[in-house]
Amino acid sequence: MSLNLNQVSLAGRLTRDPQVKALANDKVVADFGVAINRRWKGADGEAKEEATFLDIEAWGRTAELVGQYLAKGSPVYIDGRIRVDQWQDKDGSRRSKMKIIAESVQFIAPRRDGPGGDAAQPVAAATRSHAAEVAGEVAAEKDEPPF
Repeated sequence: MSLNLNQVSLAGRLTRDPQVKALANDKVVADFGVAINRRWKGADGEAKEEATFLDIEAWGRTAELVGQYLAKGSPVYIDGRIRVDQWQDKDGSRRSKMKIIAESVQFIAPRRDGPGGDAAQPVAAATRSHAAEVAGEVAAEKDEPPF
């Protein structure tokens, strides 16, 4: 028996505004970047920090919502999968690039009240699931939060 799993969960901030494109087959795609910061104390006790930059691709309704509600600096939580694109450049060299394909994107906004005002809380979610979207619309009609 073999086990195959390609799943990733990320939380970070957009490094650029999403670029949304409508393709000829009525599909919509959004490309954007996310930075994920890591902070720790080294063996010498000195604070250290590193940033990881990832390219993200979202499709369909998720792409539309990302383009509509997110901008550079927006905090997000992403569930998706890894894809590696490969091609040959003009010189004939083989090139590759890792990309995250977003299955769901949860929008996060800073908390506006109480201590720790820079803490984040989820405010909306974009998923590929039409059923979840319909459920959110029904909940909104009842004056209830959609999550």
